[in-house]
Amino acid sequence: MKNYANIRGDRMEAYSRFAYVYDMLMEDVDYEGWVDYVESIFHRYETKPKNIAELACGTGNISNLLAFRGYHVIGTDLSEDMLSVAQEKAVDLGMQVVYLHQDMREMMLPNELDCILCVCDGINYILHDDDLQNVFQSVYEHLKRGGLFIFDISSYYKLSHILGKNTFAENYRDVSYIWENYFDEEKRICDFDLTLFIREGKLYRKYTENHRQRAYTEDEILGMLGKIPYRKIETFDAFTFHPPAGESERIYFVCQK
Repeated sequence: MKNYANIRGDRMEAYSRFAYVYDMLMEDVDYEGWVDYVESIFHRYETKPKNIAELACGTGNISNLLAFRGYHVIGTDLSEDMLSVAQEKAVDLGMQVVYLHQDMREMMLPNELDCILCVCDGINYILHDDDLQNVFQSVYEHLKRGGLFIFDISSYYKLSHILGKNTFAENYRDVSYIWENYFDEEKRICDFDLTLFIREGKLYRKYTENHRQRAYTEDEILGMLGKIPYRKIETFDAFTFHPPAGESERIYFVCQK
């Protein structure tokens, strides 16, 4: 069996440029550690899930690794290009993962799932309160009793102070990028303008991407979750079991039905 860490979405010609570049830009992310943390949540709640769905799964780094560890996994995403990369990586791994092209606001999944995940900012991409409330309600309806909804957000502090109004840039051998961020205090929206320069032969071609994220506070999220009859809700500073602090950059929410 191939080593998971060596599986890369490197078939540039088959997919959109951003789907290809995404894995390159995220290559320093410790996905193994991320899944270790999710499994530590399972242990904390004394559950042994079998059937897991990951919303906004991107290029499948979490979904494929969960399948690699023996879980039955469904991954959904709004981007067909991301899903194409995810599926090809699953094939390379010899893993069976069901990938579905879905908007999480119109969730169509099997009922009685053991766990639903949404990590790495998926929730921040939901820009309106009503839409997010509906997502939370739909997740609840798709979980079996005792099932877990595990998700994270980039915190208000991170989007407004760490990323907002800052510019980042980096050069790689075949890709360079400029990442410009703008935070709207009134709307609490962070716009990410990403300019990519991707090598094609001896030249570089320019591509642009725009992404928008909503900055939610912990209390706002808890207020929405409180309208749904979860029997237990906890929040943590990411990758720990300590309460979030004022300068926590990523906050985890764990809800048990």
